[in-house]
Amino acid sequence: MFYYILRRLTAVVVMLFLITATTFALFFASPLDPARYTCGKNCTTSILEGNRQALGFDQPVYVQYGKFVAGLFVGRDYPDNEQLRKDFPAQIVHCPAPCLGYSTTQHRTINEMVAEAWPISLSIAIGAFTIWMIVGVGGGIIAALNKGKWQDRLIVGAALVGFSLPTFFVGLTLLYFVSIQWGLVPIPSYVPFLESPWRWAQNLILPWITLALFFAASYVRLTRAYMIETMSEDYIRTAKAKGLAPGAVIFRHGLRAAMTPIVTAAGLDLGGLLGGAIITESVFGMHGLGFLAVHSVTYMDLPTIVAMVMIVSSFIVIANMLVDITYGFIDPRVKVA
Repeated sequence: MFYYILRRLTAVVVMLFLITATTFALFFASPLDPARYTCGKNCTTSILEGNRQALGFDQPVYVQYGKFVAGLFVGRDYPDNEQLRKDFPAQIVHCPAPCLGYSTTQHRTINEMVAEAWPISLSIAIGAFTIWMIVGVGGGIIAALNKGKWQDRLIVGAALVGFSLPTFFVGLTLLYFVSIQWGLVPIPSYVPFLESPWRWAQNLILPWITLALFFAASYVRLTRAYMIETMSEDYIRTAKAKGLAPGAVIFRHGLRAAMTPIVTAAGLDLGGLLGGAIITESVFGMHGLGFLAVHSVTYMDLPTIVAMVMIVSSFIVIANMLVDITYGFIDPRVKVA
């Protein structure tokens, strides 16, 4: 198991290097001048040249990439020009490791913006993930065990409706009726978990339900399909013939075999969601990573766009690694692959 995990960790390191290099090349090695996106519509030739020198855009791309990678490990100071640092020492901004860059439109380090947005996206993702896994996998098991019966048709029908409803429609409906009209929960606003766990959950319940409804519908159908396939296998009939308890047959033998594709989908969905639920955060006014990504694109904040691409890509790669490691516990046979 140790060598299996070591191989996966090595692959992740290589993938993250390729992601950072490719992303950096796409944005900074293109014919477009990155300094053009540092001063909005008020750019002049002198301002462009000053920003180009201050941020190091006048240096070769490989030098810029080397400084970016170094900043991830040891931090970085802005402006990125030695002469400017000497001339304007009071204007130096230190970005601690892992430094993701400096936003010239926000006049802040990207680390600061991510630190503010990250807890919001994490809270939304973890809560929604918990709900959709319980409802989706549980509903799929019940539907599979009652194939063709009214329970199966009811659960599959509800899943089809949930899967068809747009996320923004569900979010706006819940916000208007549950929060504004009926006042069952407060209008969502992020409250840190350590400040008040009850208010934290109370303010996030609507975003959780909005996201969980869509994903749970998908997991109901996925779990149902694989459970039906698994429960028809010969070894399941053998386990029943030996007199094993129904719970042991379903969960120890049936669900464990069906978990591989479910874990694959869950890991990738959670990894993508940690990068920000753009629509849900926008509907409920949550300033998480999704909102930060949209804001950076709207205002052409190039350093923030690059950082967000790398963050989301890293989440997905790491989630894929965790899925591979989980395979080793679910099915020990994969460790020899």
